Amino acid sequence: MSETDSPDSIQPQTDQSRRRLLLAGTGIVGAVGAGLAAWPFVASWKPSAKARMVGAPVEVFIGDLEPGQMTRVQWRGQAIGIMRRTERMLAELEGLGDRLRDPGSDVTGQQPEYAKNTYRSIRPEILVLNIHCTHLGCVPELRPEIEAQPFDQNWKGGFYCPCHKSTFDLAGRVFRGVPAQLNLLVPPYHFIDEDRIVVGVDPEQGVA
Repeated sequence: MSETDSPDSIQPQTDQSRRRLLLAGTGIVGAVGAGLAAWPFVASWKPSAKARMVGAPVEVFIGDLEPGQMTRVQWRGQAIGIMRRTERMLAELEGLGDRLRDPGSDVTGQQPEYAKNTYRSIRPEILVLNIHCTHLGCVPELRPEIEAQPFDQNWKGGFYCPCHKSTFDLAGRVFRGVPAQLNLLVPPYHFIDEDRIVVGVDPEQGVA
């Protein structure tokens, strides 16, 4: 061996190749292991199928909904009431303006633009409403009868919240002098056809 020769220089070539192969293999195994260890955390960042379903639009068949009846569905954890109003119910809505806090639905954000009308709906007879009270979130009772009530001797039908006695008409408009300050919320929705509604999708803007 000369003075300039290092011990490595005299190692057999096969040992160097084997060493590099072992290092490469160790690196690959380490990378795979790290990936497997991280997978549960990465997977947890993705919304589950159940979570996606909770926020998904809801299709509702209303073909068997009788005049005066209301059905309920859940959308994004909220109770949504869908009601087929009678001609008499619609007529009574016309004369309540003076008793209401926001008769013209002028507060933005409480209904889509296409529901900013007396009936707060696309089709006058079909009401689609988030029926959680705008005071503290209780679910008001439907009182559709046009008759005197203990809380209102001139009752024309509507929603009564038993928690704090807020009242709303059959378009979800809040009466004056009650704890709630805002009309009930109209969610985005549209009609697929005569008998089917999709809650959660605007007619023109897509999924809300």
